[in-house]
Amino acid sequence: MPNKVAFLGLGVMGYPMAGWLSHAGHEVTVYNRTSDKARRWCGQHGGARADAAADAVAGKEFVFSCLGDDPDLREVILDQGVIDAMQPGSTLIDHTTASADMARELASAGAERGVQCLDAPVSGGQAGAEQGKLTVMAGGDAEAFRRAEPLIRCFAGTVRLMGGAGCGQLTKMVNQIAIAGLVQGLSEALNFARQAELDPQKAVEVISQGAAQSWQMDNRWKTMMAGEFEFGFAVEWMRKDLRICLQEARRNGAELPVAALVDQFYADVEGMGGGRWDTSSLIARLNRNQPRRAS
Repeated sequence: MPNKVAFLGLGVMGYPMAGWLSHAGHEVTVYNRTSDKARRWCGQHGGARADAAADAVAGKEFVFSCLGDDPDLREVILDQGVIDAMQPGSTLIDHTTASADMARELASAGAERGVQCLDAPVSGGQAGAEQGKLTVMAGGDAEAFRRAEPLIRCFAGTVRLMGGAGCGQLTKMVNQIAIAGLVQGLSEALNFARQAELDPQKAVEVISQGAAQSWQMDNRWKTMMAGEFEFGFAVEWMRKDLRICLQEARRNGAELPVAALVDQFYADVEGMGGGRWDTSSLIARLNRNQPRRAS
């Protein structure tokens, strides 16, 4: 059954996610702070656009957002009056990777208005969004999640309620902590193979059949070896996510020595001009002072 939906934020993730909702037959109104992108989306997917976020959400049953960080959420959702403009009984599904505190702040503001808020960050990157195969980890009210899940599945293959408000964001932190160490380990392994004058393809073909196998290895080893980083999830966004993880760890007492170290490695990559490179560019940092022994 089609629903009236608003989608706020048409970045590399939000643009295709909103497209999947429209493709599924929902009536989608989009808002983006850069209006040209909203016009382009409407030209490609139909639907409508609004010049103000509050106008986009008026009368909608479900409002999706996919923005940048806590300040962006505060500006668009709170300062621009999105929650105030939403009708009681409606649901905000926020796919931004943000802090758990921000998720709880939105949930509290929504409760005052009779609006349910789900923090629902995603994993899977730009390719997952474009293919409609994202993983979504949600926090919030179970009944609101039940109502929203069929819409979320328009662009997601795995959707799971993790607990109350903030639990989706906390789970995304677990995801980013795991990825940080994994990508650094893969970078070191590939760099070692090259310095040892091994055939990297043969090495990867062998070890990917055992315990070393990972999504990053399967999908990134070739481009890492080729020094191709113009795709995927940007270093500057990963550093934002790791900052959130490290801040949360300081509160809950968790030790994150590897994540903290990899964050500094990503700072080195930014210093090399790689802020917009894919996160697999950690290998470029290892290569910068080493002669290539094998291609």
